[in-house]
Amino acid sequence: MGLAQCLAAAFLFLLLGLTAGQRVVTVQEGPLYRVRGSHVTLWCKVSGYQGPAEQNFQWSIYLPSAPEREVQIVSTVDPSFPYAIYTQRVRGRGIFVERLQGDAVLLHITELQDRDAGQYECHTPNTDERYFGSYSAKTNLTVIPDTLSASLAPQALSHMEGDAVELTCEVSKSTAQHTHLSVGWYLLQGAGEHHAKEILTLSKDFILKPGPSYEQRFLEGDVQLNKVGNTTYKLIFREVKPSDQGQLYCEAAEWIEDPDKTWKDISRRQTERTRLAVLGQGSDLSVDIAAAEPSLSEGDTLQLTCVLEAPKNSNFKVIWLLNDTEVARVDPHGVLICEEEYEERAKLGQLRAFKPSNTIYVLTISEVGLKDKGTYQCSVSEMKTPGDLHSIQTVVSSGIQVDVKPIESRMRLAVSSSTPRVTAGEPLILRCEVQGATGPVSLRWWHLPPQRPGHRVLVATMEQDGSLSLGSAYQDGRARGSLRLQKESSGTFTLVIPSALEDDGGQYRCEATQWSRGRSWTGKGEAAVTVSSMGLGLHATLRSRTASVSYGQSFELFCQVDASYALEEVPLSVRWLFQPSPPTGPSHELVQVFPNGTVLWGPAQPHFQGKAQLAKTGTSFRLHIHSALPANEGTYQCEVEVWRRNSLPLGQSAASTSSNAVGIKVVLPESKLQVATTDSSVEIASGNAAIECRIVFAQNNSQFAVTWYLLPPLAGATPLQILRANYSGILEYGSEFSSPAQKSRFLSHRVSSNIFQLQILSANLGDRGRYYCVVEEWLWLVDGWYKLGEGTSGRTTLKFKPSVRELQMDKTNHSLSAREGEEATLPCRLQGAPLPGSQLSATWFQVSSSGRDSALLALQHDGTVEYPEERLAARLYLRRRSAGDFSLTLSSVERGDAGAYYCQLQEWQQQSQGKDWAVQALACSGYTQLTTIPPESTVVSRICSSPPLLNFILYLPLVLILLLALALFCWYCKSRKNKKGNITGWMMELEGNEEAKKT
Repeated sequence: MGLAQCLAAAFLFLLLGLTAGQRVVTVQEGPLYRVRGSHVTLWCKVSGYQGPAEQNFQWSIYLPSAPEREVQIVSTVDPSFPYAIYTQRVRGRGIFVERLQGDAVLLHITELQDRDAGQYECHTPNTDERYFGSYSAKTNLTVIPDTLSASLAPQALSHMEGDAVELTCEVSKSTAQHTHLSVGWYLLQGAGEHHAKEILTLSKDFILKPGPSYEQRFLEGDVQLNKVGNTTYKLIFREVKPSDQGQLYCEAAEWIEDPDKTWKDISRRQTERTRLAVLGQGSDLSVDIAAAEPSLSEGDTLQLTCVLEAPKNSNFKVIWLLNDTEVARVDPHGVLICEEEYEERAKLGQLRAFKPSNTIYVLTISEVGLKDKGTYQCSVSEMKTPGDLHSIQTVVSSGIQVDVKPIESRMRLAVSSSTPRVTAGEPLILRCEVQGATGPVSLRWWHLPPQRPGHRVLVATMEQDGSLSLGSAYQDGRARGSLRLQKESSGTFTLVIPSALEDDGGQYRCEATQWSRGRSWTGKGEAAVTVSSMGLGLHATLRSRTASVSYGQSFELFCQVDASYALEEVPLSVRWLFQPSPPTGPSHELVQVFPNGTVLWGPAQPHFQGKAQLAKTGTSFRLHIHSALPANEGTYQCEVEVWRRNSLPLGQSAASTSSNAVGIKVVLPESKLQVATTDSSVEIASGNAAIECRIVFAQNNSQFAVTWYLLPPLAGATPLQILRANYSGILEYGSEFSSPAQKSRFLSHRVSSNIFQLQILSANLGDRGRYYCVVEEWLWLVDGWYKLGEGTSGRTTLKFKPSVRELQMDKTNHSLSAREGEEATLPCRLQGAPLPGSQLSATWFQVSSSGRDSALLALQHDGTVEYPEERLAARLYLRRRSAGDFSLTLSSVERGDAGAYYCQLQEWQQQSQGKDWAVQALACSGYTQLTTIPPESTVVSRICSSPPLLNFILYLPLVLILLLALALFCWYCKSRKNKKGNITGWMMELEGNEEAKKT
């Protein structure tokens, strides 16, 4: 076999072995940077799948604040998939999934928010016959502020054809990431002004690109775009043409390069528009503007006249401008079109535009205000026909200055109160006298509460026509009575609050507003009032005859209310509060009794209503609870409220007080649980181990929760929680045993009614130590499960029997140093040859600070490799240079890798054909102490850290070794051709086991 054919065969073998039928999910490569408020899309696709052509997709996010917690966003198959924080946005199509094809989708976020930053995961539910491949992929999205700005001073320009015109656009950004800018100039023409013509654009790649209509003029140098400094972009027409007239603006876009080397526009800005009018050579159109009166007062009428000198039988479009902003226009048919802010005034008849003749146009604005002053112009465009969208020529008149002066008001207010000091419940009377008003006024009363400085509350309003409305806080008359606001004379207004509250004290402001000629003037005045509290001096005391009751017994609580006056004359209500033990949040409201006898039960304790009895004797309230349950254990409190007589049956209480807290403890039935406490041991050679936990005695109707612990052999080691099986059989693993590999090896089973068993599958040396269980006794009591007690078992020591014989291997202790980021190889070598027909397995351990040796990698006798510590799987390799070499290579060494390591080798032999394999010999290596060294910061290290150079240095030896190995491989194939006949046979022969194939 030639070298080329051999290489092709080896490559095809690897390709088929690694990729056939494997599902692969791919998501848009990150990290991605997108600006706040933008529309963002993320693509995801799946390949190599089985099942239907239309695959389903589910999107989730891992937020930076909780990177381990999955937050579900949206699914193509399950409408209930989103978590609550995303439900509203998904329903409102703020977040949705667009299907591109059966196995590809786009995730849309229409308005990106700061909280959308995080790691996104695209998951495809399994449709394959078996799990094989990747079912999800992740990408990172970072939300950055939008710092792009673009500005162009709006103006109205008029130039003759052939003039030079220059426009300036200012564009800037302050994005922290590396981004590029593109800046383009555009022209809007016609009545619709929906489609813009591109003039000239400086692209993100710093290339000038003219629009289709301007290519020739750009090549001739007639149209230019120059960048001046860092932020200024100038558009220059060397000779402007009539086709250039219209509205011009510039648009800036900010671009960022994604990891897949494509550029994405993350932000866009358009400037305001500049009007450009271009007059043809030899134009005989002229425009003049005049004002009937350029100096006005508020409320007067402004009349402007635009006079044209033009050929007869021409058609004109006239636009009226105020400070270069359009007010209204009259089209060639004489139809008036107003800008949005003037439409309402036109409907009211305050704005009119008409043409007495084809050369005279008039604009009138009645009831002028201060906002109507400024410079007025009229822009006249000559049209070929009335319906034509493009003008022959446009002329803008010179500007005329119109001034509007404000009108002074002499209105004065006098505010007073005939009740400057009142007690809660008494009437409050305020008076406002308006003097000097020349027309109708509207009135508003405000309360300025001293408790909230700077805050005001609307009390009541009376309009010019006498209509009355109350503020939202005063519309319910049950607390203060029915408020009255009366106009007693032409200028005197009286406010009456029939029943003042304690919070009604403070300043009251009267505001009177006079209207004239479309303008208003407001006068203000204030008066202070004091509202005294009822001063009830309430006090409540809660007591109980006992602080501890047995399960099923009854107990009573007494709430005694005292005051400095006779409470019998005042309506009282009581609210009973309860805080469970331990506390679960705010106190629960058990029940409330109102002064009229109405009883309102709280929702927090649904069984409480049928167990409680309420009573009142004088000023004492009693709460009697029958048949105490564990749920009744906690802290009780009573809250008493005093009500004004005129506020019944509803309203706001006048005063309240809370009692002291009283704790009640409910004693549960005594636990009878007994757990076997005798120490024992379990000895195995290899394979599985079982640890027993025996219950000696317990109540018949009890349920049990069992927690298993391991006490490592290291002196002074802390017990490690393996797993806990609660009374429902749900398993919860400890932190040291939470990996999938550990969960699959440690299982808890209930063998019988009183025996629990911990099964350890494929036990290894790292599992040595003393095991014990803690059993909890749980009992169902009416409303839930309760823990009665617990017991701890004796210690069971797990030992490993010495093998029939011990393998010969290097047991020398080694010390090894490795720099962080580099790789380290830990030695493990067999001395001598194994028995014929036997297979070897190897397990690497790291001595943990907890005292338990952690298994890192296990090479089974059948050649399969397991990684109990999944976080290290990508960095661990067995690079065997010989059949007896099981050295471990640790790549990309980290500071946390420092410590002691050792390996265990086992020799397996099949008892007979078809029988199980059994361990015949084993041995452990010496310890290798790994010390990590911080990375260097030298010139040489910086040069070597260059990615191209580093990749070349790292991969050159590997390529040379691979080529040499393939050459030897082909030579051996040729020499062994008659003996084995194919590559597979030769690989099966190596070491006579499956492990050689894997290696």
